[in-house]
Amino acid sequence: MMHCGKKHICAVAACILVFGSILICSRKGTHLHSNIIRKIFFQEKNGSPAGHFCRGKPTQNVITPLKDNKTFIIAPYFDGRESKVTRVIGIVHHEDVKELYCWFCCQPHGETQTTSAEIDVHSDRFGFPYGTADIVCVEPPDCDPTHVSIHWSPHGNIDQLPRFEIKNRKAETSSVDFTVCISAMFGNYNNVLQFIQSMEMYKILGVQKVVIYKNSCSQLMEKVLKFYIEEGTVEIIPWPINSHLKVSTKWHFSMDAKDIGYYGQITALNDCVYRNMLRSKFVILNDADEIILPLKHPDWKTMMQSLQEQNPGTGVFLFENHIFPETISTHTFNISSWNTVPGVNILQHVHREPDRKEVFNPKKMIVDPRKVVQTSVHSVLRAYGNSVSVPVDVALTYHCRVPLQGNLPRESLIRDTALWRYNSSLIMNVNKVLYQTVL
Repeated sequence: MMHCGKKHICAVAACILVFGSILICSRKGTHLHSNIIRKIFFQEKNGSPAGHFCRGKPTQNVITPLKDNKTFIIAPYFDGRESKVTRVIGIVHHEDVKELYCWFCCQPHGETQTTSAEIDVHSDRFGFPYGTADIVCVEPPDCDPTHVSIHWSPHGNIDQLPRFEIKNRKAETSSVDFTVCISAMFGNYNNVLQFIQSMEMYKILGVQKVVIYKNSCSQLMEKVLKFYIEEGTVEIIPWPINSHLKVSTKWHFSMDAKDIGYYGQITALNDCVYRNMLRSKFVILNDADEIILPLKHPDWKTMMQSLQEQNPGTGVFLFENHIFPETISTHTFNISSWNTVPGVNILQHVHREPDRKEVFNPKKMIVDPRKVVQTSVHSVLRAYGNSVSVPVDVALTYHCRVPLQGNLPRESLIRDTALWRYNSSLIMNVNKVLYQTVL
């Protein structure tokens, strides 16, 4: 028989007390740890830390006017090719806007640091008072900015300023080979048949993405765009520039004295280059009625491989523009079901105007976006590396539109059926789209 005295009872009680204390503390610690985890999850779910502490009014608009009404912000992009700068694509009045400041939101705590901006108005303004500008701000050395605001003063209330996310901060590998940039779709655009034909030709030649800066189009065209958006080919960038400025449909101020030329086409093209700088190997700058047509190669990929091998280090390839007048047609490929669709049937237009050596040929481009700093419509204004004009026997820009040499007789035109090489695939693909959208 075992006998327990008072000393044994005290010892057992002390052990129970210690064990109970440890258990309670353990539970409290678990509860505290759980609260920390929940707090971190809540912060991450709600955008913290990056951007959560950034002050200012977040904006989702593609065109954002500043309060001076002389500066319009499109988007800021990180550009680390020479030094760490934020390059803001914008539109400014070339005389009235002399001073701007970048208000950076620095991470991880969201403090604001302000630097003076360099306002670099692009040289191709064509006489209009407003032009594309790079608003360039050197990033502070002790700042890792995720957002930026632009203001005419280094002083003010950050909470009242529009806040923009800085794009291209994360390194990416190119997800597609070819992106076509079309700017801008305006004037209640309704050339439905030619648009579908161009889109299907782009896909045959190798495009994966078409970015369209859309101002206005017809209801029927909206239906077609919806099809291509759902397919994953088209990305629409809303482009309501006429809500902010008096826009011209002409390229030069002397032709139409407005605020900015051709619906801000140059600004849209520059934004498109930077928007796709990290996600596309090549960017093609042309209009919806234009197709860069290979003559020695079956598609763009094999053509560009050959051109890059022959021209190492080149970032800009220029293709001669050749007019195929829509007023001269052939009866071949007169497809009855297409006759009810508004727009031009490019397969029936295979006669091109002769090139005039004394007249400037407005070339279109395929560029390596990582080598472009500033672009115009028919040439790159600033770039790393060379620009090369591609010989017309290698490729040309097929441009079906109203004639430029309208007085020429048919026999003076050059019959060029290079487009017909793709007729079987093109007809089949166009029919599929038409039957799902228009017919």
